[in-house]
Amino acid sequence: MDERHIKVLVFSLNGESYATDIMEVERILGYEKPTVLPDAPDFIDGVINYEDHILPVISIVKKFKIQEAVKDADTKIIVVKQDNQKIGMIVDLVSEVKDIRLEDIENPPSIVTSISRRYIKGLIRLDGNIMILLNLANILTEQEKRNMV
Repeated sequence: MDERHIKVLVFSLNGESYATDIMEVERILGYEKPTVLPDAPDFIDGVINYEDHILPVISIVKKFKIQEAVKDADTKIIVVKQDNQKIGMIVDLVSEVKDIRLEDIENPPSIVTSISRRYIKGLIRLDGNIMILLNLANILTEQEKRNMV
């Protein structure tokens, strides 16, 4: 692989395909029901035990305000590294790791709000479809990260 490619993890949320740079991902876990935290923001599903630490788990679909799918055997928790912090993110399905050519990634259209622009790195054109390339490390604001645990 050369510098004109990027390795991405492809996953689904409510039937839509998303991707993130594989370098942001530490591990993919099977889904386990998090322990709910009182008074947490609605997109924080709770916490789980991960490598003898408390791992906050967020629901990306709730954060994005999209329809939530039923959790089943395909549901996974992606452990994302953010600075010195780790966060679990619930996704409906992890499908593959894929090499993407940088020329197949376009900037999001100008209609995308500045909030969305913070965590949308680009749009990937692939086999006639469009996949959203997320910057998972930027999904939470600094304020939201401080309020988590």
